[in-house]
Amino acid sequence: MLLRDLWHQRGQLLAAALVVACGIASFVSMRLTYESLLAARDSYYRVHRFADVFVHLKRAPDVMAQRLREIPGVAEVHTRVVMGVTLDVPGLAEPATGRLVSVPDRRQAMLNDLFLRRGRYIEPGSTEEVIASEAFAAANRLDVGDRVGAVINGRWKSLRIVGIALSPEFIFEVGPGALFPDNRRFGVLWMGHQALASAFDMDGAFNDAVFGLAAGAVVPDVLSRIDLVLERYGGLAAYGRDDHVSHRFITDEIAQNRISSTWIPGIFLGVAMFLLHLVLSRLVSLQRTQIGLLKAFGYGRGPVSLHYLQLAGATVSLGVVLGTGAGLYLGEGLTALYLDYYRFPALPLVFSPEVVGAGVGLSLVAAGLGAAGAVARAFELPPAEAMRPERPSSFHPGVLERTRLRRLLPPAGRMILRSIARRGWKSVLSALGIACAVGLLVLGGFFMDTLDYMLRVQFQDVQRDNVTVYFNQPGSAAVQHDVRHLPGVLHAEPFRTVPARLRFEHRSRRTEVTGLDAGGDLYQLLDRRLRRVGLPADGLLLSRKLADVLQVGAGDRVTVEVLEGERLVRSLEVAGVVDDLVGIFAYMDRAALNRLLREDSVASGARLRIDVRQSAQLYDTLKHMPAVAGSIFQEAALDSFEQILDRSLRVSTLINVVFACVIAFGVVYNGARVALSERGNELASLRVLGFTRREVAAMLLGEQVVLMLLAIPCGFTLGTWVSWFLSIQLDTEMYRVPLVLTPASFAFSALVVIAAALVSGIIVASRINRLDLIAVLKTRE
Repeated sequence: MLLRDLWHQRGQLLAAALVVACGIASFVSMRLTYESLLAARDSYYRVHRFADVFVHLKRAPDVMAQRLREIPGVAEVHTRVVMGVTLDVPGLAEPATGRLVSVPDRRQAMLNDLFLRRGRYIEPGSTEEVIASEAFAAANRLDVGDRVGAVINGRWKSLRIVGIALSPEFIFEVGPGALFPDNRRFGVLWMGHQALASAFDMDGAFNDAVFGLAAGAVVPDVLSRIDLVLERYGGLAAYGRDDHVSHRFITDEIAQNRISSTWIPGIFLGVAMFLLHLVLSRLVSLQRTQIGLLKAFGYGRGPVSLHYLQLAGATVSLGVVLGTGAGLYLGEGLTALYLDYYRFPALPLVFSPEVVGAGVGLSLVAAGLGAAGAVARAFELPPAEAMRPERPSSFHPGVLERTRLRRLLPPAGRMILRSIARRGWKSVLSALGIACAVGLLVLGGFFMDTLDYMLRVQFQDVQRDNVTVYFNQPGSAAVQHDVRHLPGVLHAEPFRTVPARLRFEHRSRRTEVTGLDAGGDLYQLLDRRLRRVGLPADGLLLSRKLADVLQVGAGDRVTVEVLEGERLVRSLEVAGVVDDLVGIFAYMDRAALNRLLREDSVASGARLRIDVRQSAQLYDTLKHMPAVAGSIFQEAALDSFEQILDRSLRVSTLINVVFACVIAFGVVYNGARVALSERGNELASLRVLGFTRREVAAMLLGEQVVLMLLAIPCGFTLGTWVSWFLSIQLDTEMYRVPLVLTPASFAFSALVVIAAALVSGIIVASRINRLDLIAVLKTRE
């Protein structure tokens, strides 16, 4: 009996199994990817000893390392020299920015230890050998033995790559001041400590330190003690892992995976539960007589109920097998995509029996809930009642009959609306299933639309420059004059940035205070409606996110602790907020910031608008300009980031379309097949009375068309609501995700679902064409 019912209902049960498979595939792939990222990060941190605390300073003698080791809670200290340089990379027109990091001349265990992918370690005493970061080398097709040029302390030097390596400090490799990774134009180079220290006149000194903490150490106390020791040496305030850029990016990504792996599978399993309920309820109705005979011959309620539970279990089992295989395949693909953004020694897909077991358990729960109604009916059905035909539905005038609408509709239209009204909650659930498919596609469109919006706003409305240059040291008016007169520079706007800690009551955040020229055009501060916000003569403008964190508003006064130079502490008024999309920053007039720091008209860098026809000459000049520590080329950086995104967006869009098509096909196909089995006698009668096959098919499939037309706007609403919910969940201090949905995304969502429904309708229509009129009319009502 089980095999017979499985065969007879194979189309409907297969559709339900595919929806279950989509739910399992999404759950297994996302959850395994989450666990794989978490395991890879934790293993990488542990094996290669990722530091707990970081600090940068001007210059301190090596003897201060012992003072730092004596701080309570500090287990290990590694001092080093870290410098920013301009690089000339073969095959790259623009100058690249490099971060030179010193490592021991002889290889030894250290914090932020290197994973050598290929090549060798640096020879002791070598002044030209470096180890390049893998992301930088791969983006520029550099390998062991290749050379890059660098401006080191004002002198041109050729560096030879002897190894390609990774470090837990740079899982996410992004340059200073950059919003997105640009691995072609920013890279990390590790150099022998003695060679790097000598090149920058840092013999016997260091300007950077990383710390490993003992178990039970209180991080804020350790940070305060480190700052106290290094204050006289220009310390820029120590910070922990939570404020480390690479760590925050990967940690936020892992948290987002955990959220996505919870609610997306829930959509599929909810739809599968409805489909199983639909199929099994109809099956119980069709098999009333058989159920009655079985009970009359002595079969108890348990075996009869178990039969229908086994049907649901078999359907879910097929979905679990297909979904687990698909989930493992998708998981492999997702982990491979993550290697485009995050650099690990290895990122294998971690197979977790617990995850697969949880997916199976959730599917069985969905199957049990979906079959519960049908099983209860089979369980309670008395034998004598079961062997009688099912009582006809009670008909009465509905809304259609009580209004003039019925006069406006043809007979077929009235029949379609009456059938939808008669099915009640089944019609509502069918529409909801289709709405879920639409909503899933809207959600996919939300991510793409939002990303396009963020890139457009950031690179067209906010940052309106072509090139941003950063100085090695805060530049005087003479340096600013030289930059303005570089080849091809049409307009230049200097800016000043200082690290600072902002405090209000007991709340504080480490950030940067950026000084901009009043009336400047190359970097604009905007509100939510993208209207320009002017700089106050005195006081601060805060990122809205920073204002929310500090719980301040216009008119409040915050304490600003400058974390460089004389480490001045000032109380400033909050003049307003701006709605930037990236980071948390404070802004003020550059002249006011210079006065606050008690300095002349000093700048940390400049934003340039250039004549692209002279860009080659400008790039060549920047490569050999000692005052410039690094440059960001907006268009090139954006192109590089979009190339990385293109692959992941194509994959995610394809997955969304396939999953949504499965849901739409499953709901429409099952709804039409159930309607066909319920109304086979009526449809056959219409054929006998002279209705054509096309007219009969239109009456049957018209219900699904009406439900789909009702479901599409509901799906738009559902997708918009879920997108809004996610925009809140993904709102972090690193990025804000605004709710942006374009008409194209809604249109694409509707068209994909309509196409899937059309395919299922064609399949059902072919069954109507093969309808055996005599056999159907002989069937007892």
